[in-house]
Amino acid sequence: MTATRYLVTSALPYANGPLHLGHAAGAYLPGDIFCRFQRLRGNEVLYICGSDEHGAAILMRARQEGVTPKDVVDRSHERIARAFERFGMSFDWYGRTSSATHHETSAAFFEKLAGEGRFVLRSEEQLFDPEAKLFLADRFVVGTCPKCGNANAYGDQCEACGSSLSAKDLIDPRSTLTSATPVLRETTHWFLPLGDHQEVLAKWIASRVDWKPNVLGQIKSWMEGGLEDRAMTRDLPWGVAVPKAVADAAGVDASGKVLYVWFDAPIGYISATREWSQAHGDPDGWRRWWQNDETQLVHFIGKDNIVFHCLVFPLMLHLHGDYVLPRDVPANEFLNLEGQKFSTSRNWAVWLDDALDEFPADYLRYALCSILPESKDADFSWRDFGARINNELADTLGNLVHRCVTFCVRSFEGRVPPLEGPSDVDREALDQLARTTRAVADSIEHYRFREALAELMNLARHGNKYLSDGEPWKTKKSDPRACANTIHVALQIVASLSILSDPFLPDIAQRLRGRLGLGATRREPQDAGLSWDAAAQPLLEVGATVHDGEALVPKIEDSAIEAQLAKLEAASRAATGTATEAADASSSAAAYAPLLPTIAFEDFAKIDLRIGRVLSAEKMKKSKKLLRCEVDLGFEVRQILAGVAEHLTPEDLIGKQVVVVANLAARPMLGTESQGMLLMAEGRDGKLSPATAAQEAGATVR
Repeated sequence: MTATRYLVTSALPYANGPLHLGHAAGAYLPGDIFCRFQRLRGNEVLYICGSDEHGAAILMRARQEGVTPKDVVDRSHERIARAFERFGMSFDWYGRTSSATHHETSAAFFEKLAGEGRFVLRSEEQLFDPEAKLFLADRFVVGTCPKCGNANAYGDQCEACGSSLSAKDLIDPRSTLTSATPVLRETTHWFLPLGDHQEVLAKWIASRVDWKPNVLGQIKSWMEGGLEDRAMTRDLPWGVAVPKAVADAAGVDASGKVLYVWFDAPIGYISATREWSQAHGDPDGWRRWWQNDETQLVHFIGKDNIVFHCLVFPLMLHLHGDYVLPRDVPANEFLNLEGQKFSTSRNWAVWLDDALDEFPADYLRYALCSILPESKDADFSWRDFGARINNELADTLGNLVHRCVTFCVRSFEGRVPPLEGPSDVDREALDQLARTTRAVADSIEHYRFREALAELMNLARHGNKYLSDGEPWKTKKSDPRACANTIHVALQIVASLSILSDPFLPDIAQRLRGRLGLGATRREPQDAGLSWDAAAQPLLEVGATVHDGEALVPKIEDSAIEAQLAKLEAASRAATGTATEAADASSSAAAYAPLLPTIAFEDFAKIDLRIGRVLSAEKMKKSKKLLRCEVDLGFEVRQILAGVAEHLTPEDLIGKQVVVVANLAARPMLGTESQGMLLMAEGRDGKLSPATAAQEAGATVR
């Protein structure tokens, strides 16, 4: 089979500060999982990223700190690159847009478009700071909102009433750089006439039928409003200079004019590829990736970058004429933190490098992948993080590895026992390897990473159930052959998991393969390492040696989670004066639900509340509200229908330790019987979340 060539990019992080977990979940972890998976499949992959180091915000940060813009980007670039390395990102090249190669590439790109008359030259009046002697971007102007009277509205938006504004609309405007009153001054810029090419863009977008609905939806809204000309240059002393030849040809003074950051930033993908090519001794090798129709170009971004990656950059590539266009742009929505938006101004954030100081990278990768905001905004909470690691990763995957490897070491001298005369249950367990391998692959191919991780963990749950049902500790004496078969099959499940988990949990997967005596996984198409498809069948040979060791997934102490919550609130309090200001403001208008009438203790005592682990969950056909859940109560597995589909996805419940009303009379619903009830907590905003508890399945809630 001929390898597919994937050129994959993740959005260039802005070098104006560190990365937080919202960034990691948006454009980077999904891209890394995809690339690691495609390498395992034997496909050619080039994964490109780099620091976005231009723009007015960096200039403003430098002025505030009394340093140069280069000081700001050098510091931020180093911190970001180091965080990515520790997080396990598998970039083939991580560049930066302040490099000489990038300046040369961007200037040449701009010059070609200008030389072919692709821009519209236009002069207009813009606000100018007479003290800083700079034209002001809208965000660097504040004043009174003409719509609601807010005295501190920004030039692009009033955060009090939400209205979109123009800096020229503000009453009593002032510069955020010097507090000076801006004046209007004429300037000339090069505009990209998006509207002239809307028909071409619409036709191209129409051919992207398999793109994510949230991406196509945002593009459609832009199209319906009519695309307008967009300036591709700015008046700033920091950035890629407008080529003098272009300015001279237009009769424009080019001094102080640079390319718009959203013109040069995506070209950073190209310049970084050129740098990779040069570093490998093949200066023209980048063309094989960017100027070859066989290349599948995939951009991983957050939803705030959709317009640039789906309209502006593709049009730039199309007008240039030599480049492939994106095959897909799987943009994610936003990740929130403890029910609130990430906010650097309020210091309401968990910085990626700080989190990596406290927890293994794979713990963060697992928890973030479990809640990726693939189709709607999601929320990260520290207590949920702890529960996912302890109740899912440790109790499911880690526990399976410990149980079967330890038993093999103690009872079979650490050698994989033979499989002789396997039962139907044994064969069914082995058949599950191929089914799971296909299911995980299909989910990743379609950018459903949460679903892929859930399929992977379901195999681990199946392995635990298979091991428990087989009871090798009993059959060791009563039926030695059955005991050996059970351990053989359980070890084959673990071996398969050591490959399937590699894109998600590279460190854990590598250590697991080490315990099983398995080699490295494939990195390049020509590598002889273990491939993805190897996970679909038994990998371990009879007699192969396995090794016991420390816990593969040590649990997190509750004190560590509480420490992170305290740290978050303290940092936010220091920045805003109160850690709960935003939460109070957003919920002040919502009343708490009134208390129900008082009941006697005897009434409450009639309710049997038990802890259950959600083994599986799926949407009910012909119902918008119901999820069908299989819930393990320890002593039995129940089918429970929960009316929460409008609030939660199946992945939100799978693996959770939930509270179940266990003695509720069974109730028929849509031809299916519900054998209990899952308890939910309803916030003042009406949103539901499962009531959870860190206890074993079957434990009584009193």
